[in-house]
Amino acid sequence: MPPGSDAVRHHWPVASTLTLEQLRRYAIARSLFAPTTLPRALARLGFVQADPLRAPARAQDLTLRHRVKGYVAGDLERRYPRLPIEEDFFVNYGFIGRKHHALMHPRTPRRRWSPSRRAKADAVLAFVRERGEVHPREVDAHFNHGKITNWFGGSSNASTELLDAMHYRGLLRVARRDGGTRIYAAREPWPPHGSRAQARERMDALVDLIVATYAPLPAPTLSALVVSRLAGGAPQWMGDRRRALAAAKQRLAHARVEGVDWYWPAGEDPRSRRHRIDDTAVRLLTPFDPVVWDRRRFELFWGWAYRFEAYTPPAKRTMGHYAMPLLWRDGVIGWANLAVRGARLVPQLGFAGGRRPREAAFDAALDAELEAMGRFLSLG
Repeated sequence: MPPGSDAVRHHWPVASTLTLEQLRRYAIARSLFAPTTLPRALARLGFVQADPLRAPARAQDLTLRHRVKGYVAGDLERRYPRLPIEEDFFVNYGFIGRKHHALMHPRTPRRRWSPSRRAKADAVLAFVRERGEVHPREVDAHFNHGKITNWFGGSSNASTELLDAMHYRGLLRVARRDGGTRIYAAREPWPPHGSRAQARERMDALVDLIVATYAPLPAPTLSALVVSRLAGGAPQWMGDRRRALAAAKQRLAHARVEGVDWYWPAGEDPRSRRHRIDDTAVRLLTPFDPVVWDRRRFELFWGWAYRFEAYTPPAKRTMGHYAMPLLWRDGVIGWANLAVRGARLVPQLGFAGGRRPREAAFDAALDAELEAMGRFLSLG
């Protein structure tokens, strides 16, 4: 059936048939599924955003700890070479299944390389092919490309920046990591995109992955992800983004709730009893977790503004360097900053409106979550 046909369009005819509370519980339940194996969790999530900060662990590990049985910080990096995933940019930088990763390539970046930069890239590619796998410092030592000013205003090795650009263009892939540093290998040339119809199919599949990862989505967030952020993952199809957005709105399930249009995968029912949440658990979430990633949705669901302040000057922070949203039942009621001192986890808690639950069940659940975080960090 064509994506825009009435046969595949799913609407809730009366807005009152769906409530914001149902959407909120649906969002939590579909993302925080029962813990499973690492490959299955990665397949369920579709995309896992990465971030280099460790506070107290990297974002990708903090995301996976809730969804993988017995997960320990660093498991993704250790097992990455054997998993069917790739590090790359999608709507953010992170980990994506190879099937969807291939849909974005070959990329045609918006900025063309100069002849001299192309020559440098060709020389580095030949070097990587000869070595098999390379650490950035090997490339820097061999070519001595010098230094550049990075986007933080500091100084970086030009070789590292070139490897980054070659990775983005699909010339290289991340074969593994060594102490957190990307180890690169060469890729074979990508096959061409195919016909215009095939290119559109690729775009539609990428949009469906966005929705599968972050649903339910308010209309402004869906538009921002497809029109703005997907331009980073598939810049060659910038002219097709408006069509892809319109087609998605036709094939996705949709409802207007409290004046906001919401979208989620066709065939899923936010009102279903199968979307159960764990009413006994406290969960500390990374700021990049799919449950809390969209700040617009966050405020609609929980009625207060959460801000990620790691790059905010300390004097201007209101929540802390790496405030992790605190989920209790179906509410994000506050945040926690976690520090490791010796072999001990030291939490600093804050609560929206200063309201800490006065329940023994909450205290017990918080203690259990902090103990689980200690095991995840291998604190003993």
